[in-house]
Amino acid sequence: MIQAAINHLATQLNAYLKRTNNLTEDIVVVSSLVESDGNVAANTNNKLVLFLTNIEKDSVPQANAVRATGFDGRALVGSRSLYLNLYVMLAANFSGSNYPEALKFISKAIAFFQMQPVFDKQSTPDLDSRIDKLVLDIENLNIQDLSNLWGLLGGKYLPSVYYRVRMVTINPDNVIAQLPYATRPQSDVRG
Repeated sequence: MIQAAINHLATQLNAYLKRTNNLTEDIVVVSSLVESDGNVAANTNNKLVLFLTNIEKDSVPQANAVRATGFDGRALVGSRSLYLNLYVMLAANFSGSNYPEALKFISKAIAFFQMQPVFDKQSTPDLDSRIDKLVLDIENLNIQDLSNLWGLLGGKYLPSVYYRVRMVTINPDNVIAQLPYATRPQSDVRG
């Protein structure tokens, strides 16, 4: 589900950048920047790299259990949905004489997500059926937090933008209870 959300964002951004820049290959990849052994991740050179940095439960109050009607008319109670905030970084991994391309593509990516900050079934019908919608907000990091984050990532700073992706809904579609039929009391009226 998390993978589907991040891949959806990369696919939408790729389609936009291909269309507006006459590109034939993907410029956005979903990948870490650095492998666990410390080497630069393969296939990230001269690319916009989208990667997950954190997951948190959304603290916005939510409704409790979901109720629906089963095929036999009884009420079904499902587990409640889980709303997550995904924190993702979009980094322009261009070096040397390609550095101006980094600035160009990171600017275009920011513009795209500013034009379309919400992805739902109406705006992008190919959104995974388990996801209600994705809402992107730029997160501001002060220089100390940014330095700490890049240190944790094991890389040197690249032109980048940090987003919080809200409202990722995980609805497990499992029934946790089936309520019995409600019956009306029999009246004992003789007459």
